[in-house]
Amino acid sequence: MKQKEDLQETGVTTSVFGSQEMLKSAPTDKIPQKPTTPEIAYQMVKDETYAQTQPRLNLATFVTTYMDSYATKLMNDAIAINYIDETEYPRIAVMCAKCINIIANLWNTPEKAKWKAGALGIGSSEACMLGGVAAWQRWKKRRQAEGKPCDKPNFVISSGYQVVWEKFAQLWQIEMRTVPLTTEKLTLCPQEAIAMCDENTICVVPIQGVTWTGLNDDVKALNDALDEYNKKTGYEIPIHVDAASGGFILPFLEPQKEWDFRLKWVLSISTSGHKYGLVYPGVGWVVWKDKKYLPDSMSFSVNYLGADVTQVGLNFSRPAAQILGQYYQFIRLGFEGYKAIQHNSMEITKYLHSEIGKMKPFRNYSDEVTNPLFIWEMKEEYMKRGKWTLYDLQDKLKQNGWMVPAYTLPAKLEKTIVMRLVVRNGFSRDMADQLLSDIAAAVAELDKLQYPTPSRIAIESNIKVKGTVYTHTGK
Repeated sequence: MKQKEDLQETGVTTSVFGSQEMLKSAPTDKIPQKPTTPEIAYQMVKDETYAQTQPRLNLATFVTTYMDSYATKLMNDAIAINYIDETEYPRIAVMCAKCINIIANLWNTPEKAKWKAGALGIGSSEACMLGGVAAWQRWKKRRQAEGKPCDKPNFVISSGYQVVWEKFAQLWQIEMRTVPLTTEKLTLCPQEAIAMCDENTICVVPIQGVTWTGLNDDVKALNDALDEYNKKTGYEIPIHVDAASGGFILPFLEPQKEWDFRLKWVLSISTSGHKYGLVYPGVGWVVWKDKKYLPDSMSFSVNYLGADVTQVGLNFSRPAAQILGQYYQFIRLGFEGYKAIQHNSMEITKYLHSEIGKMKPFRNYSDEVTNPLFIWEMKEEYMKRGKWTLYDLQDKLKQNGWMVPAYTLPAKLEKTIVMRLVVRNGFSRDMADQLLSDIAAAVAELDKLQYPTPSRIAIESNIKVKGTVYTHTGK
């Protein structure tokens, strides 16, 4: 009996790496038979994510990887709060409404109501879905009132769309008409977008901060072209702005630019709170120009939580922590604080853009830096004589902990390979210099290769890799 107690005591007090659990593989298929200590469970999970513990070096992701300790504590304190349970946490709902008001006013809402028309989302993807569904429902209601068929809805967007729009088209069976991007037209062409519109078009979707390139579509030019088209046809095709990145950049750095509710046909805007809204994932926001543009059919009410609760959203239960985080950032940083952070991110981006553009092998895809991200490609002459590709540079940088993605551009440009840098809060000029130094060292090492890399051979042979023929087109 004494021996058994000693063994039990040993199992509790032995250091984590001296425990029997550390001799076993982490569970893959079945739940373990017996419990373990929180220290051991923590370490086993931590070990599986060890290679990902430097999120500030991940320049591929758009999501926030740094918040101050007070924000982190506040969100941790709220980890068990379900936002939708308004009977138990009524102030959370009020706080959410305050956030919507603040964002709506950043986007120059004309709505005079005390509480602006908007909704919370799990990231900008749900916010995009809600904006798209609202446009579809408004179109459908008009068509039904006119006694016209509603079976062929479509929307228009550039080929630089984020994958959520493909999901939206598939899930709701709405045709997605894409305006191709080209080396001459790097953003959505308003005239080509209008040419794709017809009586079944529910909306046109310009993007502020294209995921693929970092550039902004010209919303004002699209609005003007659409206004003329609507007058000529009698249609009422609106604009939903996908401002996942730009929605928290433009109000602070280019407040004079007209892209938001100041424009006649912009009826809804979505953004990501967990990107340049500076909140840990996942939170997104969508705001409508006026409550009348948010269809009643999108509001759902229940009374089984102890009171009547009405909500607009694809999800019902969701964490409240991100709402607290967003409201905290608004209070903590204020307009000037946000402006300073976004300004620094932009300045560091412009610095990296300039320095990488000076490197012998590279050419920036655009001379413009409109958001804190940009892409570059290899010069055609360098590609002709080189023995490596940007995929090899990606692998070299990964060895130093940097995540800098290499990928091909969308349709019509899918043979062009680029790399992208996303600069976020928490990334300093000193870190930028370290990155530039590592890029230069990697290039020097790759230039010494005597034989072409597998990715280079694939390009030279026009070999299909993962469904794409990798060649270089140049400009």
